[in-house]
Formats: sequence, C-alpha cells, structure tokens
Amino acid sequence: MTTERRHDIDWLRVIAIGLLLIYHIAITFQPWAMFIGFIRSDEFLEGLWKPMTMLNVWRIPLLFYVSGMGLYFAMRKRNWKQLLVERTKRILLPFAFGVVAITTLHMFIFQIYYDIPLGYFPHAGHLWFLGNIFAYVLLLLPLFFYLKKNENGRFKKGLSAFTGNPGGPLLISLFFVLEAVMVKPQLFAMYAETWHGFFLGLLAFFFGFLFVYSGKTFWQTVLRWRWLYIGLAAILYSVRYFVFATEAPGYLTAIESNCWVFGVFGLGCKYLNRPSKILSYLSQAAYPVYIIHMFVLYAGSMLILPLEIPVFLKFMAITAFTGIVCYLVYEFVLRRVVFLRPLFGLKWTFNRLKRQATNIVSESKT
Repeated sequence: MTTERRHDIDWLRVIAIGLLLIYHIAITFQPWAMFIGFIRSDEFLEGLWKPMTMLNVWRIPLLFYVSGMGLYFAMRKRNWKQLLVERTKRILLPFAFGVVAITTLHMFIFQIYYDIPLGYFPHAGHLWFLGNIFAYVLLLLPLFFYLKKNENGRFKKGLSAFTGNPGGPLLISLFFVLEAVMVKPQLFAMYAETWHGFFLGLLAFFFGFLFVYSGKTFWQTVLRWRWLYIGLAAILYSVRYFVFATEAPGYLTAIESNCWVFGVFGLGCKYLNRPSKILSYLSQAAYPVYIIHMFVLYAGSMLILPLEIPVFLKFMAITAFTGIVCYLVYEFVLRRVVFLRPLFGLKWTFNRLKRQATNIVSESKT
C-alpha cells in the first residue's frame, strides 16, 4: 500500500469540523432551534441560514469520505486485529464515554436555561457520527483487507482507470441517488440518527476508501477538473435555492452534494497538500474539540443570549466563546491529563510516560 501522506485530507477534516461549529452556532439563531434541542435566541439571524443551506448537503458526507480515506492509511501497518483494537480505542471508547458523560452535559444546560426539571438520560447526540463510523469499520473491514491483499489485481487497475476519467467520480453519485430514492429522507441534511444518514455515510465511507485505494488517478482527476465539479454544484445549488426553496428532490441534492465534495477535494489537492506545524496541532485538536463543542456552545448561549446587545454581536460573541473555551479545555485539560486523553480520542501516552519515568530513575542513579 502507498505510504504517501495526504496532508490535504488532514486539512479537510479540520476545516469540516470548523464548519460544523459555525453551523451549530448558526442554528441557535434560527426560529426552529428548540425543535432539535438547541438553546434558541429570542432574536433571529435567518440570513445566516442561506450559506448554511449550501454547506449542510456536503459537510457531513465530506467527513464520511475523509473517514474512509483515513481507514485506508490506518491499514498500512496494521493487521485486522491491530486495526480493530486501534479503532475501538480511538472511536468506540470516546463514543461510549461521550454518550454517558458528554452529551448529557449540554442537555443539563438546556434544562437549566429553560427551567426544566433536571433529568439524566444517556444519548448519542452529536456523537452519532462516531457510532456510524465504528459500525462501518465492522461491516467493511473484511472486504477492505481482501482488497488490500489483492492490490495488484484487475479490480484496482480497473478502478484506477475509472477514477482517471472526470465522469468516473460523478458516476458514483448514482449510488447516492439510489439511496435518496429508496430511503426517501424528509430532509436531505437530516443525517443524525436516521437510516438516510447511516446509508449515505456508508456509501461515502466505502467510496472514500476506494478513491485512495485506486492510487494517484483520483487525485489527478479532482485536481484537473475541480472547477467543473464546483461549477456543476453551483448550478444545482442555484436550482435548489431558487426553484425548490433550498429543499430539492433527494436525487438532485445527492448529485450536488458529491459535486461539492469532489470540488473541495480538488481545491485541497491544489492548495493544502503540504505539512505544517499548525496542521499538526489542529489535526490532533479537531477530534476532542468535536466531542466537547456542544456543551461549550450551550454554555456560551446561556451566558451571552440574555445580554442586551445587538443580535449579530451575540452571534460573534458565542462564536468567539466557543472557539476560545474549546481551545482552553483541549490545551490545558484534555491534552495534558493522561487518563482523559483516550476518552477524547487522543493517543494513549502511558508507554511514553513510563519510558520518561524510567529514564529519570536511571539518570538519578548515575
């Protein structure tokens, strides 16, 4: 398997999670926020939702694609047992801990803000994504390792030729169209804890793996034809926005979603595929920040929404509060407290600390 590091994939994961934070903050200022369990501002910024209607059809599919790509790279130096243990530590453990101890926090804040009797009930909340990813790993691992053992076979050669054509990536949208037609989601962007979200995520995860598995041809294609994909996506978004009031039939939105994703991959390949110290830091921080951001957002909403300041300043203040507090919690708590690290998807440091302690003892004896 190739050992080339794709820094653009790391960047896109970081960017997608950053967009997720902005998206969730924007929900706070929409009239329907309470219907999906968000603290709601009494003053609205419905204009914020216009750009969000473009983002919300591809930001989550992008994360699923990137997760499938990440699994490919994780398989390079691991057998199936090692990979399963690693994914259990990195995904299932934070998911299980989050369900009982993290998602409940923002619901407590919601109950306090609206003077509702406090009640504890574990739930997946925004961490549903992790549960899906772990399920996909279990479902697809046998197939992926079979493909790994047959990297010089006809399938990979055919896949490489397929992804080398600009129409190749577009044709896989037919699977997403079929999913939308068969599942018939009420809203295309209603991914959380729905069968639509599960099957769409499964497809994106699967094809994300295949795209990296196919070799360099996929990246050459999205790099060369990125503006074609973005242009098609913009046209389809315009149709969705002006003709269907942002909620087009699922089969059209599925095609638009993939066009955005392939265009974003092309832009990432062009501008982001290079290492940096900032990327190194952010790529480690993104996962734990994703886990904690909801209760930080709710805490910021509880503190800032009652203030008598213009509503746009409230949006800016909540955005700043969420970003700064997430950084402080990550940097000074999650990153440094050894027993918390694995609970938030960070690498275990026990062995490194043990070696450091051994070295200190050895030096003291000499």
